[in-house]
Amino acid sequence: MIAVIDNGICNLRSVTKALEAVGAQVRVVQTPVELASSGAQGLVLPGVGALRDCVASLRATGLAESVRDWISADRPFLGVCLGMQALFDHSEEGAAGGTAGLGIFPGRVVRFQRASEYKIPHMGWNTVRFTHPESPLRDGLDLDGESFYFVHSFHCVPADPALVLGECDYGGVFTAAIGRGRCFATQFHPEKSQSKGLRIYRNFATIAASVKVG
Repeated sequence: MIAVIDNGICNLRSVTKALEAVGAQVRVVQTPVELASSGAQGLVLPGVGALRDCVASLRATGLAESVRDWISADRPFLGVCLGMQALFDHSEEGAAGGTAGLGIFPGRVVRFQRASEYKIPHMGWNTVRFTHPESPLRDGLDLDGESFYFVHSFHCVPADPALVLGECDYGGVFTAAIGRGRCFATQFHPEKSQSKGLRIYRNFATIAASVKVG
């Protein structure tokens, strides 16, 4: 069982359908009580839109602490797009002063600063090069590069380079995926990335299925 957080602003349907397409059982959760009673082995935090709204929703429902505790316990977790950005300390997105993240990992989320030939947002297909060949999330994917679909104007800058699992180049190299233990997150959208994206979800479902609950 994989729980998918519904924070009211995420691309919930496409993520749940992608997980179901690779054979996973999925339960949508909106509260810590629903998560605790779900029997989930894995947890997914998807997201589109504004980081401020995403983080505010997680804090209002109590799921911010649930996510923090889940990752601290090294239970399988996958963040997608905003679900990756929310894990860091702070983002430049928003009004003056930016937006505070969940602070699970040290680092910043910064706006792309690119020459005029690179349009913002970074939207469309781009190649991700995986930097950790042993990571189970990239099982069956080409270490030297696979194409995934991106839609974002900000990117993560982890304080610890060892956290970086994948990199992409858009007028400069940026972090496209992170991983530590059983916690993973991608700036790209696997659910919009056809067979290679489904492979990401299949690999995550396999990781989650290996964990016993209770």
